[in-house]
Amino acid sequence: MSQTEPSNPIDPRVTVGHVHLKVAEIERSLDFYCGVLGFQVVERWGKDAAFIAAGDYHHHIGLNTWESKGGKPPAPGTTGLYHVALLYPTRAALGDALLRLQRAGIALSGAADHGVSEALYLNDPDGNGLELYWDKPRDVWPRSERGEIAMYSRALDVEGLIRVAAGG
Repeated sequence: MSQTEPSNPIDPRVTVGHVHLKVAEIERSLDFYCGVLGFQVVERWGKDAAFIAAGDYHHHIGLNTWESKGGKPPAPGTTGLYHVALLYPTRAALGDALLRLQRAGIALSGAADHGVSEALYLNDPDGNGLELYWDKPRDVWPRSERGEIAMYSRALDVEGLIRVAAGG
């Protein structure tokens, strides 16, 4: 039996609940995640950890310096987290995120239309990769002749994303 084809698939209602990131400086990370992206601090554990959320969830992201205070990002060519993907509810909400990043002078490392979603790519202050994205409606997802999802990577209409964020 192949390890890629489970004999007993996971319950399809399982989701990724939160991510916990090792950071070098809590305040710098809070400035980015709360000050730029708009998350809210739910709880702080002294000067070493903070838990942040969108809305009234217990936390979507945990930030801590327990093993990383003053640390550096992992060197290229090492294993670890590639990126955390933050799912926005609408295209306009993703456009708002783009405007927040632009106002803060934070550069994107990429932007793509994947057919099923539109995505912005960047790094947080500690070099952790982030994907900010929204899912397109399922009825427009590209499909192969056999009906399988057929994602791709094409240039994102960034100007269109900005227009929809501005209400246009």
